[in-house]
Amino acid sequence: QVQLVESGGGLVQPGGSLRLSCAASGSIGSIRVMGWYRQAPGKQRELVANIFSDNSTNYADAVKGRFTISRDNAKNTVYLQMNSLKPEDTAVYYCNAYIGAVVGSAVLRYWGQGTQVTVSS
Repeated sequence: QVQLVESGGGLVQPGGSLRLSCAASGSIGSIRVMGWYRQAPGKQRELVANIFSDNSTNYADAVKGRFTISRDNAKNTVYLQMNSLKPEDTAVYYCNAYIGAVVGSAVLRYWGQGTQVTVSS
C-alpha cells in the first residue's frame, strides 16, 4: 500500500504565500511523476503542476510565474511553493503520484486526501 499525506494548507490573504508538502510512504518501487491538482467548489479538478523523475516540470497557465513545484527524492516528497496568491486560487489541493511497484512493472496512480487553501482578506 502507498499513502500520500499532504500538509501546509490554510488561510492566507491575497498576495501572500503558502507552501504545500506531500510525502509518499509505503511500498514504493519508484516514483515516476508527482504533482498537484486542485478543485474549487462547483468546478472540475484541474492540474496545477507536475514534476517528472528527470525534474522536468509543467504548470497550468493560471499559476505560471507564481507557483513552483519541486521534489526531494530522498524523502519521497513533493512541494508546491505558492506565491502571489489570488482569491481564485482558493480550492482543495490534491497531491497525485504515479508510483511503480516494488516487484513487477505495474505503475499505479495515487491521490492524497486533499488540503484546503483559502485566499481571502
